[in-house]
Amino acid sequence: MNPTIKQTHEIKVIGLSTKTKLNESQDILGLWKQFMPRKHELKHIVSEEFIAIQIFNLQESGEPKTEFDIWACVEVANFNAVPQSMKSFSIPSGTYAIFLHKGMDAGLTYQKIMTEWLPNSGYKIDNRPHFQIMGAKYKNGSSDSEEDFYVPIQLLEE
Repeated sequence: MNPTIKQTHEIKVIGLSTKTKLNESQDILGLWKQFMPRKHELKHIVSEEFIAIQIFNLQESGEPKTEFDIWACVEVANFNAVPQSMKSFSIPSGTYAIFLHKGMDAGLTYQKIMTEWLPNSGYKIDNRPHFQIMGAKYKNGSSDSEEDFYVPIQLLEE
């Protein structure tokens, strides 16, 4: 696992969100099924890429709480036209480790990031949103699908 380490700018998004629990992937699928038919309502879209966000609330131990927020959204230039029942959100700027994910087993990729890459990386997870960018090579349900996983990190204190 050789991620790209990148400082990102603030990313403005508009979309739909809901709360879910770990291992409840049906909530994620349901959210995207609600969002996709409404994408045409969005104005000021920056790119054709889709963004999936997870906002974890961390326990004192640094582990995520069971319930967290998920988003199905796209990047926009501004929040001037938020469609009814959609929400706006800004992903804060910061340092991210970006991993290329191939296939459909996101859980396995995250497990490898957390158990293999992270302990030896010199970084720890930062308390900012995790997100995936699904671009032209994303093919929902296909084993040759590709997307980028953005994992928020900060240097370990020495």
